[in-house]
Amino acid sequence: MSDKPSVLFVCVHNAGRSQMAAAYLHHLSGGAVEVRSAGSAPAGQVNPSAVEAMAEEGIDIHAEKPKVLTDDAVQASDVVVTMGCGDTCPIYPGKRYEDWDLEDPAGQGLEAVRPIRDEIRRRIQGLLDELGVPLAQS
Repeated sequence: MSDKPSVLFVCVHNAGRSQMAAAYLHHLSGGAVEVRSAGSAPAGQVNPSAVEAMAEEGIDIHAEKPKVLTDDAVQASDVVVTMGCGDTCPIYPGKRYEDWDLEDPAGQGLEAVRPIRDEIRRRIQGLLDELGVPLAQS
């Protein structure tokens, strides 16, 4: 078992919010947090507007692929952050769950995705603080 805290981000398609959150957490923690993301009904590809919005931040997610949510991923995580997956997210006793109410970037252009990205970054910084993980030097 790792000494690193582990966080799983879950949304329906694993193509926008959860991908951006996972990328920010990995980037801002400097690898000090084990990061996973998944979707209850994964899309075929990551949202191009999310890819472009993260590229503006110097974070490349173009090669990421949406992944299906599994019980194993939930069980292996200390914190599970849901973003609109509703009742499809498995609940296990002893896990810390957070539900982040964020607009879905699906079908939206870059201008609409930027504020979602920025809110995700703000929440990731708060999560790192709660986990006691310092921000990595960029």
